[in-house]
Amino acid sequence: MADDGRRRRRAFIGSFTAAGGPGIVTAAVHPSTGALTVLSSLDSLPDPSYLTLSPDGGMLYAVRETAEGAVAAYRVTGDKPEPAGPAVPVGDGPTHLGLHAGHVLTADYGSGSVTAVPLRPDGTLADAPAAVLRHTGSGPCAPRQQGPHAHHVRSDPSGRWAVSVDLGTDSVRVCTLAGGDLTLHREAALRPGSGPRHLAFHPDGAHAYVVNELSPTVTVCHWNAADGTLKPLTETPVLPGAPAGDAYPSGIVCSPDGRFVWTATRGEDVLSVLAVEGDGLRLVGTVPCGGHWPRALTEADGFLYVANERSGDVTWFAPDPETGVPRRAGAIEVTAASCVVVG
Repeated sequence: MADDGRRRRRAFIGSFTAAGGPGIVTAAVHPSTGALTVLSSLDSLPDPSYLTLSPDGGMLYAVRETAEGAVAAYRVTGDKPEPAGPAVPVGDGPTHLGLHAGHVLTADYGSGSVTAVPLRPDGTLADAPAAVLRHTGSGPCAPRQQGPHAHHVRSDPSGRWAVSVDLGTDSVRVCTLAGGDLTLHREAALRPGSGPRHLAFHPDGAHAYVVNELSPTVTVCHWNAADGTLKPLTETPVLPGAPAGDAYPSGIVCSPDGRFVWTATRGEDVLSVLAVEGDGLRLVGTVPCGGHWPRALTEADGFLYVANERSGDVTWFAPDPETGVPRRAGAIEVTAASCVVVG
C-alpha cells in the first residue's frame, strides 16, 4: 500500500515459460509517466499466456496455455502474487479469460470451447468447472479453420451477457450464464475467412470492434445489450496497403473517451490508429510497436502497453490526445512476453 492508503498501481505480465519466459512478472507503474519497473517474477504456472484482475485488484487469474489447459488464482497483496489454491483444469490450450457473473470464463482455443469456473466469496476458484460450452463449425481457411477455436471471452458492458470470439468459425457467440449453465443465446456471423481474434467495446455500450487475425481488418458491430444481439456493420483495414509479409493482428483496445481504436499487428510489428466516426472507423496511420511480434495490447491510465513476444520485451506508449498517434516512451525486457494487465 502507498503511504496515503491508496493501492499502488501494478502491471502483471504473462509469458511463455516453454520459450524461456519467467512466468508472471510484476512491475511497478509510475503514476505520471506510465513507466514500468520490474519487481518480481513467479514461475509456478507453466505458460501463463493471459491474465486478468478482479475488479478490486485483490486477485489475479491466469490461464495455463498448454494442451491440458487450466486456470489459476493468485492473491495480490504485495510485490509478488501469492498462489491461492491449485490450478483448475479447463479446456485445451486456453488463450484468454474474463470474469462474468461470479465466474472465471476461459476461451479454450484447442478444444473450441468456453469453460466457466465458479468463484468463491473470497475470490478463489471452485474445485471444478460448472459448465462448458463447446463451439461448432468451421471456416474456409485451412488449416486454421478446420474446426472451432475460441480465442477471446469477456462480459459485455451491461454485465448481462458473456461474449466469445471464435477464430475457427468466423463468428461471435453471445451466451447467458445462470444457475451454473452456460447457454448459447445468439451467434453473429462475420465475413468467412476473416478469423476474428479479440473484441473491444466502445464506451457508449452500443458498438463493438472485432479485430481479425486472418485478414488485417477490424469489423465494426452494433451491440444491443437489451436483447443480446451483435450486428456487423463495416470492415476497415488496419494497414495502409497490402502487407509486405506476414500480418496477423492480435490485440485491440478503445480509448476511454471513445475517439480512437488501437490495434497491434504481428509480422508488420505496428500499432494502428483508427478514428471513430459514427458507425465506422478511419485508419489514421501506423507506428512501430517497438519490438517484434506484438501479441497483446492494453490501455491503462492514458498509456498503451505492448507485449512483444519474439523480441522479449514490453513497450509502452503515450498517445497524443488530439490525433491518437502513440509516442514510444520506454521498454523493459520480459522474455516471451504474452500480455499485460494493469491494476
